[in-house]
Order: sequence, then structure tokens, then C-alpha cells
Amino acid sequence: MLLIKCPYCGVRDQTEFRCGGEASRARPDHPEHISDPDWAQYLFYRENPKGLLRERWVHRYGCGQWFIVSRDTVTHDILDSLPMGDLPPKGRDAP
Repeated sequence: MLLIKCPYCGVRDQTEFRCGGEASRARPDHPEHISDPDWAQYLFYRENPKGLLRERWVHRYGCGQWFIVSRDTVTHDILDSLPMGDLPPKGRDAP
């Protein structure tokens, strides 16, 4: 079981949260002009790297706020959690 630090509420059990996927993924600018295979690539395929990854999380059963978690995908260690839009501390930059 993971303990996740919500930047607004503090440390809570992972069951209160929902992962929203990679934080670096951006929605295509003009989805109406994207081919079906490219749209499927955006919707269904992920990098799934080993090591440090920034993810979007929402405190679903708490404050309802979205935030960024820097997590090691091998050990599941959480390095930090930051409000949406904040940059990670220097030296903890994930792809």
C-alpha cells in the first residue's frame, strides 16, 4: 500500500487517490484533424518507463484537487508531490 502526500491535505492512503497517467502527455492541439491510428496511439499507448516518472493524481476522496507525483516505477518510492503547474525540485526532474 502506498502513502501519498497530497500537497493540500497531507499524507493519506493510496485508496483515497486515482492516478491520471503520465504528467508529460499533452492532448493533441487539433484532435479533429488527427487520424484514427494517431488518436488511438494518444489514447491507449503509454511509455511505461523504468525509473522516475511524473504522474497526475487526483485526491478523489479528499479535497478533489489534481497534483503531480514523482514516483519511481521500480520501487514505487514517491519522491515528491506538487500542485499542478509547479516544477519539481532541482535534480528531481523526470522525463
